[in-house]
Amino acid sequence: MGRKVTVATCCLNQWALDFEGNCERILRSIEEAKAHGAKYRLGPELEICGYGCADHFYESDTLLHSFQVLRNLLESPVTQDIICDVGMPIMHHNVRYNCRILFLNRKILLIRPKMLMANHGNYREVRWFSPWNKLRSVEEYFLPRMIQEVTGQVTSAVAVTSSCLVRVSLLNFVASPHIQMGRDGVEIFTNSSASHHELRKADQRVNLIKAATTKSGGIYLYANQRGCDGDRVYYDGCAMVAINGDVVAQGAQFSLDDVVLTEPRTLDHEPSASWSTFNPNQSPCHRVKVDFSLSGCDDVYLPTHQPIEWHFHTPEEEISLGPACWLWDYLRRSGQAGFLLPLSGGVDSSSTACIVHCMCVQLCRAVEGGNSRVLEDVRRVVGDESYHPQDPKELCARVFTTCYMASENSSEDTRNRARDLANQIGSTHMNINIDVAVKGILGIFSAVTGRWPQFRASGGSARENLALQNVQARVRMVLAYLFAQLSLWARGRPGGLLVLGSANVDESLTGYFTKYDCSSADINPIGGISKTDLKRFLLHCAERLQLTALRSILAAPPTAELEPLTDGRVSQTDEADMGMTYSELSVIGRLRKISKCGPFSMFCKLIHTWKDALSPSEVAQKVKRFFRMYSVNRHKMTTVTPSYHAESYSPDDNRFDLRPFLYNASWSWQFRCIDDQVSIIAFLSRSEREKMIRGAARR
Repeated sequence: MGRKVTVATCCLNQWALDFEGNCERILRSIEEAKAHGAKYRLGPELEICGYGCADHFYESDTLLHSFQVLRNLLESPVTQDIICDVGMPIMHHNVRYNCRILFLNRKILLIRPKMLMANHGNYREVRWFSPWNKLRSVEEYFLPRMIQEVTGQVTSAVAVTSSCLVRVSLLNFVASPHIQMGRDGVEIFTNSSASHHELRKADQRVNLIKAATTKSGGIYLYANQRGCDGDRVYYDGCAMVAINGDVVAQGAQFSLDDVVLTEPRTLDHEPSASWSTFNPNQSPCHRVKVDFSLSGCDDVYLPTHQPIEWHFHTPEEEISLGPACWLWDYLRRSGQAGFLLPLSGGVDSSSTACIVHCMCVQLCRAVEGGNSRVLEDVRRVVGDESYHPQDPKELCARVFTTCYMASENSSEDTRNRARDLANQIGSTHMNINIDVAVKGILGIFSAVTGRWPQFRASGGSARENLALQNVQARVRMVLAYLFAQLSLWARGRPGGLLVLGSANVDESLTGYFTKYDCSSADINPIGGISKTDLKRFLLHCAERLQLTALRSILAAPPTAELEPLTDGRVSQTDEADMGMTYSELSVIGRLRKISKCGPFSMFCKLIHTWKDALSPSEVAQKVKRFFRMYSVNRHKMTTVTPSYHAESYSPDDNRFDLRPFLYNASWSWQFRCIDDQVSIIAFLSRSEREKMIRGAARR
């Protein structure tokens, strides 16, 4: 019959500029694909050099070393008798392209430049690459001498085997090209991706791919990068194979394996869709004839595909998996010996602690499952070649240090909550009192100025009150780095610790933290996660991991504990300081970033959204307070700790949110428009007011 093909796709934990490691992982994936009988292997985007090279793409070294790796792949016996589809940058006519290279038996079949660039959010592809805008056209590309010595060929843009059509494709949210391809007889679509993890995103990928093959039929292969790749995003895998609207193979979304091959599938590529019309003005795909078949003469006896049900993780499970895998990649590749976290006993630092514990859980499971690479990395991190982790709590004690940094403004409740959680997860815990250091710094100030600032509760001004809070916060940062560098030395162990931050995305958005305080760290696993999702995650950990200490943490009001206690109890709360709840702040954050709302348009939307809870004047007050805080504190985003990006409204200005950091904080014109609208609404009848609010929400 000659209609069945065996194909494989994969996820690789590539690392930017790690050419040797990247090459080894590519070869391993090809070897595994061949062992399962696959005739075609698809890998992730820019897998040879790593997707996250950023401005290293400008360097000639990156292009040179990519070709050197390509030569190694061409010459390897592992790559024989299978079509290999790999990604790397190419310079053509002095223009840099993001390309796919297809080769077979030491011969290059084609070079396919990417046509649709990702240029939003975390992606800046047009900064380094140009889109190929010559649709269905083919040009000669003269290979470097090192490749000519192996192949001696020039390549084109579309491949054809003797028994089926293959098209290198790109899944695009706006203008997917699969319809036109299907009408031109394409039967196998491939999509090599570098799509990072965000909460609740996996279903978008799956639904898009299922919809694509439902409409046009055929086989769809999706490969993705996995791991941190040296940056602040985490690529979560999710490789898959779909045919005629059904997913028939699923790769793990989160895994500690460097190479995750989606189990190859033998598929009947008879398309389910038939096209009754063909556009005569559309030029056909260029065909490259190759003496190689993806099908066999006896394939009638091969079993065909069966649809599978995709397992989607809940957001709470995603937090326990994605950031934990990102932390492990960062730790094992940084050469450090563990993490240090200032643990305050609040929701945010407790969430960070739980993510580290989840990392230890995954490591123990991987070792138990026979993952020798994970075991080797764990032994190197802890500095013990004979160590064999079995219990997450015991492993946590080796790689994780927590410290409660108390001041005279700290309560016994938060101290006890931090201690109880540390005991349950197994971290090495310390109690540190910062009062001596704070008084020493204030003593220096007093010796120079002759003045001693006071808290507001003792009659001090707002400026004094804020300065006294910031001194405490910044002392904690200094001590965190001191203990991160020397605490293992004090215990007679080699190595240093990475300092973990614990500012959530909502606090970062408003700047509700001290610049260069203990939120200033090496990395922050929760910097892209909302307070609402963190609370759900802690409840998940309390139930699934039996961390009962989290229940009292969830019940306590969030507080910075930087102002004096009242009768031994906390008098300062985060939500009172901010003038809004964290749930309200999450709504505002999405409107600001995702819906691109300024002050007035945000007010117009919120008077409708919050009409049952707040009056228009109360909504106006919250909107104006948010934008004042946002603009006054925007400069803090230039120093924000590199954070795991789990939300699409991250405030990180270095890579994600490209807005100014010096604002006119009065927003005089914008706020006047809001005030005018509030005044108009106040004189309307109830029916007129509701009608006006509905109209404002549609603006």
